[in-house]
Amino acid sequence: MTEPHVSDLRVEGLTKSYGPHAPPVLDGLDLTVPGGALAAVLGPSGCGKTTLLRVIAGFLRADAGSVTVGGRVLTGPGVQLPPERRRIGIVPQEGALFPHLSVARNVAFGLTGLDRTARRRRTEEMLDLVGLAGYGERMPHELSGGQQQRIALARALAPRPALVLLDEPFNALDSALRAGVRADVRTALRLSGATAVLVTHDQQEALSTADLVAVVRDGRVAQCDTPQQVYRRPADPWVAGFVGDAVLLRATALGGTTADTALGTVPLAKDASTHTGSGTVLLRPEQLELTEPASAPAGGTVTDVRFYGHDAMVTVTVDGLDDPVDIRASGPLAVQPGDRTGIRVKGEAVLHP
Repeated sequence: MTEPHVSDLRVEGLTKSYGPHAPPVLDGLDLTVPGGALAAVLGPSGCGKTTLLRVIAGFLRADAGSVTVGGRVLTGPGVQLPPERRRIGIVPQEGALFPHLSVARNVAFGLTGLDRTARRRRTEEMLDLVGLAGYGERMPHELSGGQQQRIALARALAPRPALVLLDEPFNALDSALRAGVRADVRTALRLSGATAVLVTHDQQEALSTADLVAVVRDGRVAQCDTPQQVYRRPADPWVAGFVGDAVLLRATALGGTTADTALGTVPLAKDASTHTGSGTVLLRPEQLELTEPASAPAGGTVTDVRFYGHDAMVTVTVDGLDDPVDIRASGPLAVQPGDRTGIRVKGEAVLHP
């Protein structure tokens, strides 16, 4: 089932301060989300994520800039559509279902202008879409947290909105449940064809759920790209460290193809830089490999091992390097704190001048 309401979101030059003398929370922010895509807005606390969501929804008035959905201006010079006229569905942090209404009546709440038969048909379609067909007569308190979030999504999608906004909707769920509900929500959004924006501070959630990841820093988008590109080709060292574990090393680039580091000479990604000279090389912990000290280009002493089941994070104090490095190791682990080990780099590094 693909709805005909697919619309792109364009945010241009959005600025917002909370007071005439307060620093801007949004500082000329630009963001484009293609129609039908799910974009995750990721950033630390206070970076402007929630303010962005509230301006898009119409709950806050921007100081400058514009918001358009499908070419329709929602916020702009001389334009400020009220929330109820924006055709935007919202999934809040904890579902916020009406406790006195049944599941079916919650889903049908925004279906004004339809007769009873059409409302019932649309409600049944939405319950089927989120995998909860047959739950219409239940009350919200009879549902699990994950089921409540899926009902909240069904309620948001029922009126065929131009855009769906999800405000950290998985925060209240325990970790064992969260991944499954995220997958269910992602599937439902794709089947509906809706354009969606997910606000989160959880890097794993953003990378595993979204089609696009927009990393926000100090009220601006520092980088917006596919999850793979944001992780593998971060715009700068700050983005690299924020979206995942990063090993940052001082380096000297040699003609744009390799760089000398404390871990030896490493190949550079061909599209990463043509810079020659000093800079910072980015590697991910899974690109470092523990080897026999005698055959490795670098060595060090294991100071800590953290076991996670599917892999382990090994911290090594490298000879000649002030800061220790983290190495993600899979398979049987044969090292423990105090052991000497060699280190070898796998794959290509990214150089930031």
